[in-house]
Amino acid sequence: MSLKYTMEVMELLDNPSINGEKIVKLFDEMTYCDAGFETVNGEAGSTDFIKIVIKGTNGKIDGGEAPSLGIVGRLGGLGARPNRIGFVSDGDGAAAAVTTALKLATMAEKGDRLPGDIYITTHICPNAPTQPHKPVDFMGSPVDILTMNQYEVFPEMDAVLSIDTTKGNKVFNHRGIALSPTVKSGYVLKFNDDLIKIMEMTTGELPVTFAVTTQDITPYGNDVFHINSILQPSVATDAPVIGVAITAQTAVPGSGTGASHEVDVAQAVRFSIEVAKEFTQKQIEFYDEAEYNRLEELYGSMKHLQTLGKA
Repeated sequence: MSLKYTMEVMELLDNPSINGEKIVKLFDEMTYCDAGFETVNGEAGSTDFIKIVIKGTNGKIDGGEAPSLGIVGRLGGLGARPNRIGFVSDGDGAAAAVTTALKLATMAEKGDRLPGDIYITTHICPNAPTQPHKPVDFMGSPVDILTMNQYEVFPEMDAVLSIDTTKGNKVFNHRGIALSPTVKSGYVLKFNDDLIKIMEMTTGELPVTFAVTTQDITPYGNDVFHINSILQPSVATDAPVIGVAITAQTAVPGSGTGASHEVDVAQAVRFSIEVAKEFTQKQIEFYDEAEYNRLEELYGSMKHLQTLGKA
């Protein structure tokens, strides 16, 4: 059923007049869901930041103890109008985030509520700029990464899934989704076995992962190469972050149209929903706390990698 919701959301987003108000209206009648948006202006235009909260049966919002999961849909923009007509490849992260929210909210209406609260964030911009990047051009954004993190990453999130189109490279040769290792407070930790098992179950295929470099977990703006913004939420929180990359076999520019595959986005949605179920029931963790503490004891804090450094 995730594919049905994905197709409906992607059709809605493929519109030059799409905005935060139209997204929030999807959740007007949802009993356990609070949805809102805020328009933020930047040097290259404006975008609408979306925040959707789906309350759990034992969530912290109502004084409960179940952990809260954050799901961030990362992107520069849904479209590159007027230079490019239509929904761009870069918009898949937003499509996955909104679809996940819609599916979880609908489940709650039917009685399938999760124990913990789910925070889903992204932003909606149908006319974002583009920017040069090798091997193919990136989508730009009306606002900078610091602003995105301010509106998309919150202290209430006990763990974060960051969903981002990651096709503009020659690193991947797989179409579908791929997982990063866990990133926490400047440390790149081991791949999470629990999430890999969920990936195997939801895709029906062998798991696909991707390597993370030190550059990727440092903030944008430090003049070093980043594969993309998938792990930028990790610079704004001490919660563990795992990237869910939507990938392709070939290098596809973020500004490319006709390059989004509903089945691939639906894979990210199904995976995120199953992670939300397990995490809020305390069936899985995003990292080994004892091992992380041992690393800090041996090698000290790596939080300086969450900053712009000495320059």
